[in-house]
Amino acid sequence: MKFNERLMAQMRAATNSLKNGQGSKSATATIQEALKVLSPKNTAGQAQPAPAMRDINAPPSHAQPQSRPETAPQPASVPPRSPMDEVSEVLRNMVPEMMANLDRAGTMSGGSLKMPSFELPGGLNGTLASAPSLPGQFIDGSYSNAAGSRDYKLYVPSTYTSAPMPLVVMLHGCTQDPDDFAKGTQMNLLAEELQCFVVYPAQSQQANPSRCWNWFNEQDQQRGMGEPSIIAGITETIMHNHNVDRSQVYVAGLSAGGAMATIMGTLYPDLYAAVGVHSGLPFASAHDLPSALAAMKGQFGRSASGSKPIPIIVFHGDKDTTVHPANGDELIKQGAHKAARKVVVEPGRVPQGHAYTRTVHHGDDGTAHAEQWLIHGAGHAWSGGSAHGSYTDGKGPDASREMMRFFQTRRA
Repeated sequence: MKFNERLMAQMRAATNSLKNGQGSKSATATIQEALKVLSPKNTAGQAQPAPAMRDINAPPSHAQPQSRPETAPQPASVPPRSPMDEVSEVLRNMVPEMMANLDRAGTMSGGSLKMPSFELPGGLNGTLASAPSLPGQFIDGSYSNAAGSRDYKLYVPSTYTSAPMPLVVMLHGCTQDPDDFAKGTQMNLLAEELQCFVVYPAQSQQANPSRCWNWFNEQDQQRGMGEPSIIAGITETIMHNHNVDRSQVYVAGLSAGGAMATIMGTLYPDLYAAVGVHSGLPFASAHDLPSALAAMKGQFGRSASGSKPIPIIVFHGDKDTTVHPANGDELIKQGAHKAARKVVVEPGRVPQGHAYTRTVHHGDDGTAHAEQWLIHGAGHAWSGGSAHGSYTDGKGPDASREMMRFFQTRRA
């Protein structure tokens, strides 16, 4: 049996052992056996050091105002990466989400399974540089319903009066929180400039030890259930408590947050006028642990779309080794964008930054229904983001500004 087939079988067995009531001991043993591939033995029987995670910027230090390069060039003597290296790296990046899913399954079934906390390779525990203060208010809040409770932070710009303003819901990636995500995307700065509200729901460590949104759980892919119901509830709370233009409510996210943004736009087209996805995944591209790992590698066993087209703007780096760029293609294929009457391809380059290819899908009325930005040489990081936040690539293009531009052309 090939390595990847064996791995898939072991992870599926771990999931099934929980579903079938075999308990945490059986699931844990299966997972630990699968994880042995992360420390392959050398000829002397000693574990080799695991490869470092690539294509994600490490948090900047106070002394370094610019984003760090994503991957240092390797000497010519370094051998090429093998298929085993690649699968091991993706598994290592995916481990926190796997463990969280099993933890949730044990809790839901009344078991006592508590999976250990796994840190991502390279660590993200460094202190980020202080971002410039803004004149608006960054308010803490919390929302609860039958599915659970989540905190959030709402940015109210200083320009807010009584006039209705747009609302943008921002869903952070794994290991991030609202403060980090706001600093990295600089969306609060744009809120001041463009006069809009921005709310950042916060994933809890109880729901996922690495604070990843659980996009790969079937129960979190259904309207009125799980995390989608909580995020929708937060959105509606802000709309109720503040003067929000209900025709201009949008949702965007990074990585796991991008996958959840797709879910929100698909399940709640009556609530969100458009969706922004950065380095994310398509709706219903996974339903358990093995299919989640496969989807991150760009292998889709199944895919589903909502009944209503989703106006969407997608950003993805073509050197992303955490979430394969094929996910961006699949996002655009979902919905009615297949029926686009005109497709325009526009190459470009940021001065002293990344080159990119922008593909715009126009409808009969000439309006852009979808945009896809493929960023050449970029990895798994927010394009054009600030070094004050994690997972950013300052070499552009500016994903935050381009998303806001696209959103302004769309109304519910």
